[in-house]
Amino acid sequence: MNRLNEKVTVITGGNSGIGFGIAEEFKNEGAKGAIIGRNKATLDDAAAKLGDSFIAISADVTKVADLQRAFKQTAERFGKIDVVVANAGGGIIGTVADLGEADYDRTMDLNLKSVYFTVQAALPYMNDGGSIILIGSNAAHRAYPSFSLYGAAKAAVIFFAKGFSNDLLSRKIRVNVITPGTTDTPAFDKFVPAEQIEAVKSHFADTMPIGRIGQPSDIGKTAVFLASDDSSFLLGAELLVDGGLTYLAK
Repeated sequence: MNRLNEKVTVITGGNSGIGFGIAEEFKNEGAKGAIIGRNKATLDDAAAKLGDSFIAISADVTKVADLQRAFKQTAERFGKIDVVVANAGGGIIGTVADLGEADYDRTMDLNLKSVYFTVQAALPYMNDGGSIILIGSNAAHRAYPSFSLYGAAKAAVIFFAKGFSNDLLSRKIRVNVITPGTTDTPAFDKFVPAEQIEAVKSHFADTMPIGRIGQPSDIGKTAVFLASDDSSFLLGAELLVDGGLTYLAK
């Protein structure tokens, strides 16, 4: 299928996890463009797997100048941009009693500021009628222990889909948000000892109404829909791609 044939796309955090899953599905549907990330090793590996249709750009999404450079570089290589996926983010685990100002600033910079300025930096290079896809989190809807800061930032991202769509009506640029639940990404490696990872994944699968945790490709296929003309009547919407976790889990 070629639902994204020749569409120019930019995916932040496209070098691993959900972002790379989106990039793979975009490539399979005929898209080209850029993945943006900070880790050179994973960027190089992702770029090699994606092939010549995608370039890898090293940039820190919390720095506005880096974002402006990345979109300028993409446009110079491929022309005007059709689709932007603001995927980069990450969680800092801790309670309100534990996390200080530096943790607050880091969480909001990575998960909220980065999204706002990703969109702003993209706009001069985007085609009217394009699609912007934000990535939320199930943590915006369910109050998990030690995820208050992350969940609050993602709740604001979900609102951005509505607000940005309203801001961009005159350009017919649609902004929508995908909200994943527990997804099989390298994040497990950061927070769980290696010998416990499979047991933890199994535990999460047992809590999912659908009976398994999500895969990056699950999010990628939904992103293809939002990037394509199939979703032309959708704007400001949140799609819960969470295996029923938000509304059906006990």
